[in-house]
Amino acid sequence: MKQLPEINCDLGEGIPNEHQLFPLIDRASIACGGHFGDENTMNESIALAKEFRKKIGAHPSYPDQKNFGRKTMKISGKELKKSILIQILKFEQLAEKAEMSMDHIKFHGALYNDVAANPDLADSLSDFIATYFHNTPIFAPPHSQLEKFLTEKELSIKMEVFGDRRYLDNYQLMPRSVFGSHMTTEPEISAHLQTLLEQGYFISDSGKRLQLNANTICFHGDNPGIGDFLPAIRKRFWK
Repeated sequence: MKQLPEINCDLGEGIPNEHQLFPLIDRASIACGGHFGDENTMNESIALAKEFRKKIGAHPSYPDQKNFGRKTMKISGKELKKSILIQILKFEQLAEKAEMSMDHIKFHGALYNDVAANPDLADSLSDFIATYFHNTPIFAPPHSQLEKFLTEKELSIKMEVFGDRRYLDNYQLMPRSVFGSHMTTEPEISAHLQTLLEQGYFISDSGKRLQLNANTICFHGDNPGIGDFLPAIRKRFWK
């Protein structure tokens, strides 16, 4: 029987129902101060992960809480890497204090999209990973520049897709500004997932089959429908 991808969720972002989501996921990527959060919010999410025995990873971003990390930021490579390093080390310190370990690293928002599409940024941040976190798996989108450079440098990767976002023909996420890019109901998300879990492809916005291999599927913790669709989807596909 084919092993299904694990479920991950972006958490530590101020949503009110985190305690209800942790039992339904396998891994959490926790905001560590770049786009949201501080020591208190990280500690709260880490404590929930420990209570429900879930793995946790750092979720660094452009240092831009004003825009929730969802806009490309004009920042030097040196300053960006300094900020990311501070975010991850703080998260790692708090995790160790709670007797937890950092399972993975996942970039957030605009940084996630930029490092997927921009070869110079992907090259630079994969060097950063190789220098400071070479044993830590990185969540990377399939067919991305990040996947390419991590693979070339023989770094650890977990291929990630999104269960509640639609895709363009080039394997990139449909921009949030486009109507329908973000799915919020169980029927549409189930239809989106079914071809992936059963046959290994997503259907793009134009109807193209996007063949891919996923180790983990992300659902956004701030998706307004997650409290309704995630329990149903977990029961239907993961049983």
